[in-house]
Amino acid sequence: MIDKKLLDILVCPKCKTAVKEAGDRLVCQNTACGLRYPIRDGIPVMLIEQAEKPGEPANK
Repeated sequence: MIDKKLLDILVCPKCKTAVKEAGDRLVCQNTACGLRYPIRDGIPVMLIEQAEKPGEPANK
């Protein structure tokens, strides 16, 4: 689980929209973007290259 203070300041690096935690991912709230960023060992990986596009199966 990501600390609330950190989650409040994190944004999608591609579109600069807020993200929300959804399981082991942070999901961009912009429906046109919708990238999902993995959380590994409690650390969000906010790299566009590591993000999953909406509709793609989750990479583990």
